[in-house]
Amino acid sequence: LNGEGLQHEDGHSHLMAATVPNCIAYDPTFAYEVAVIIQDGMRRMYAEQEDVYYYITVMNENYAHPAMPTGAEQGILKGMYLFREGKAKSKNAPRVQLMGSGTILREVIAGAELLERDYGVAADIWSCTSFNELRRDGLEVERWNRLHPEAEPRLSHVEQCLQGRQGPVIASTDYIKAYADQIRPFVRSHYSVLGTDGFGRSDTREKLRQFFEVDRHHVAVAALKALADTTESIAPKKVTEAIQKYGINPEAPNPAKV
Repeated sequence: LNGEGLQHEDGHSHLMAATVPNCIAYDPTFAYEVAVIIQDGMRRMYAEQEDVYYYITVMNENYAHPAMPTGAEQGILKGMYLFREGKAKSKNAPRVQLMGSGTILREVIAGAELLERDYGVAADIWSCTSFNELRRDGLEVERWNRLHPEAEPRLSHVEQCLQGRQGPVIASTDYIKAYADQIRPFVRSHYSVLGTDGFGRSDTREKLRQFFEVDRHHVAVAALKALADTTESIAPKKVTEAIQKYGINPEAPNPAKV
């Protein structure tokens, strides 16, 4: 059971929703995502009388909501779409792929801005409205390929989105790591996942996200470390500098064990 009085009490509900075959679960960030999902749910449940139901997590924070990127509707429903392409300062600038959902997508966006401003790293930002639906799609494609060995292999939605994209992939959510880790088989490059494993005994949301290591600073550090591990564009010393610059304590206890 969840502890009473804790700042963070739901790091697992989307994984529980994944165990119900006809539960369609989404973790949207912006109003246009919610509108697209609600419209689709009304169509499937009421107009077409499909035997499914929707589980949607939304926030009670106040923040600006941007206009919907052109053509994002299908990606919203499939679980992933390109929210913003990273701006490279030079032709050979390192690049990363950042994923986020729900409340933490805004931290991912802020992390991308830190990477671009402080380290010249271009960060493509992906809004992942449903890691559950991405996993289901990937497993369905995997099954079809297995049962049609002589046909041209199909690609999962995750593979289609990331095909031709450069750099490691980093995902951060307000849920335990296992949530975003569901799509690991379909990410064909280095994949790092940040999540909220643990109890999260923090007094504010800012401190909570810092405690769980899912905030903008940890997103930026995870991206730099992934670049250092997979390319020569970022030296390990730069990662150490970022840890110090953003006030991260490398000797802090693992939040999952506190």
